[in-house]
Amino acid sequence: MDSTKFIELLSYTLPAVITGFVAYYFFNLHTKNEEGRRRYLLNKDTQKDALPLRLQAFERMTLFLERINPGKLLIRISPNSEDKNDYVNLLISNIEQEFEHNLTQQIYMSDECWTVIVTSKNATIQMIRRANMSDSIETANNLREVIMNDLMDKQSPSSVALSYIKKEVKYLF
Repeated sequence: MDSTKFIELLSYTLPAVITGFVAYYFFNLHTKNEEGRRRYLLNKDTQKDALPLRLQAFERMTLFLERINPGKLLIRISPNSEDKNDYVNLLISNIEQEFEHNLTQQIYMSDECWTVIVTSKNATIQMIRRANMSDSIETANNLREVIMNDLMDKQSPSSVALSYIKKEVKYLF
């Protein structure tokens, strides 16, 4: 008699336990799906809000690269004196000031893009310093001419960085 009562009790309890496990499994699955959906919607909203900031950062860095382009830099900044070293220092300090002004934009860009921009800045400074090292250049105006002639032969470092920025912006859309 005890074994019949035990089997009877088991026949009532076993379906209830199985139903409980199935309910727990489906409830757990539903909770995970809802959490994933909420996370997706939150991420989507965040990206929607961040996109204008990222585009503004790319715009500012494009302006920076245009401003440090040696051809435009030499036209915008004229020498204060005939001393070529003073002019080189003026050009480099202008580039550094522009860079420091836009330093915070790196948080909106990929590391590769930021590295390309920094490399472009450094290459522009090196181009100016290399032109200054020539013994045939005696005045600031001669230095301007030599740098402008160098640009006729090769592409400016900022042009390379600008094309990289354009590629990266294209991937945002």
